[in-house]
Amino acid sequence: MKDIMLKITGKQMSGDSEEDKLEFITEGKYYEKGESIYLLYDESEFSGMEGCTTSLKITGDIIKMKRFGTNIKLDTEIEFEKGKRFKGYYDTPYGSVEMEVLTNSIENNIEKSKAAGSLNIDYHISLRGLSEGRSKLDIVII
Repeated sequence: MKDIMLKITGKQMSGDSEEDKLEFITEGKYYEKGESIYLLYDESEFSGMEGCTTSLKITGDIIKMKRFGTNIKLDTEIEFEKGKRFKGYYDTPYGSVEMEVLTNSIENNIEKSKAAGSLNIDYHISLRGLSEGRSKLDIVII
């Protein structure tokens, strides 16, 4: 397991324009197991999920994101794969909400030999009764 720094940028889009942007830099861990790359990092107060850990399992162009920790009642899992829909639950401070994710595109530019690079995910997310929109998640190993 290797210590790394991650720059994480999340964007919520409205039409073709950027609506909200959240960007932070955090310490994380990098390791490989089989054909997969794993990135782990602790969420912060800044992200609104203090006390949670996020794990990304990257296998080619399929990404599984898992959030778990003391401040959420239900572990959240999301699977991103271009053109595929994923249904699950998203835990909020007010309870769990049914969620559906449609992945538009994934760019995996992580070089295993250097444990460096970037990961870009463009997706639509629908949280039943709360919100619906397009989001982009950019993660850079710095």
